[in-house]
Amino acid sequence: MSRTSNDDRSDSMNPNNDAYWDSLDNHADQLNPNNDEYRGEDDED
Repeated sequence: MSRTSNDDRSDSMNPNNDAYWDSLDNHADQLNPNNDEYRGEDDED
């Protein structure tokens, strides 16, 4: 049986799964102004 997009969502919503913590880390990185990716790809310093 293959995995579906619903399986991926279930993983990222389950605090007992590593994907949950990975998604939180990604979210925090996107909101962190000290992160290079925060400004987007347009800003090349």
